[in-house]
Amino acid sequence: MATIVEAVRAGEQELTVALRAAAKKLDSAGSEVVLDLSGVRRIDESALEELRDLALKAEDNSCKLVLKQVSVDVYRVLKLVKLASRFHFGE
Repeated sequence: MATIVEAVRAGEQELTVALRAAAKKLDSAGSEVVLDLSGVRRIDESALEELRDLALKAEDNSCKLVLKQVSVDVYRVLKLVKLASRFHFGE
């Protein structure tokens, strides 16, 4: 199956909405979804919940989730809440 990439560039304000939109596209996305987080410097609890839900849905659909341009602070939070292992990280 061909790899389909869905890029979502999201700033902090739109992150939760963008993650919900990405979750809706997972059923038809193919084998890979790429989320561009270059505009995100901090991540709040609601966005973390959406990321967790997105990761669970991706696992159910056998879809690889790649996070691009993740800031060090966001990565640290993902590690602290034990979500980092559910994602692949790219440039």
